[in-house]
Amino acid sequence: MTTAQAQNWMSTPFNIERKRGKAPGTLILTLTGPFTARDMYGALAPIDIKNALDLSPAAGEEPATLNILDLTAVPYMDSSGLGMLVTHYARNQNRGLKMIAVGASPRVLELMKLTKIDTIIPWAATVEAAELA
Repeated sequence: MTTAQAQNWMSTPFNIERKRGKAPGTLILTLTGPFTARDMYGALAPIDIKNALDLSPAAGEEPATLNILDLTAVPYMDSSGLGMLVTHYARNQNRGLKMIAVGASPRVLELMKLTKIDTIIPWAATVEAAELA
């Protein structure tokens, strides 16, 4: 007899941090925690998520030409996270911005391969590698 065991995810709460990269015009969005509907909306209000992903420059900032989405600290992602990733990529494309995703865990990378998103969104191993691209 096998016993089903519930998975208990022990990780940091979902968060999005915006910062400027080393190269001029580079915006880095660092995501931490599970990239799932439950975790996103349990940790941040929808308007906060929208504002964090907004590509408009803040007062006094130069407009971004390269958007790096750092997923290094994202242990897993569900279809909501995947949808948000694709939507963010499309927004970048519509604004003529280049977007590169970096640091996918094996589990996130497997989801990207399964859905063929890895053939659409450019990937790099690290933020530093993406800044050089």
